[in-house]
Amino acid sequence: MAPTAIAKVNGTVIAESALYEKVEGNVYFPPAAIDYAYLTPSKTTTHCAWKGQASYYNIVVDGTTIEDGAWYYPNPTDKFLHCKDFVSFCTYAPLMLVMRRVPLRFHKNKPDMSITTIAE
Repeated sequence: MAPTAIAKVNGTVIAESALYEKVEGNVYFPPAAIDYAYLTPSKTTTHCAWKGQASYYNIVVDGTTIEDGAWYYPNPTDKFLHCKDFVSFCTYAPLMLVMRRVPLRFHKNKPDMSITTIAE
């Protein structure tokens, strides 16, 4: 079983995938793994010298809004092109959780056992 990354707000899954990129401690989910029903475009942009200009989404789940809680790079630099349009989520907001489920391999009688760890 491959490690799976998951992003939740108030217990609602907004992204989940075994295919993701981990960059500078952030988990980046591919576009197909995102439930865009919970994201609304933000006007905020920031610039990273090696990734390029980031655009942001507000996250809205059950009346809770996390402003600029997700970001992506629509036109990344060549070094970050493999993550074009991948979405990452803030981990500092209350009620927001991004984690990875990592399989345990040490128990011969339970090969599918897994634990959940916060993304590092």
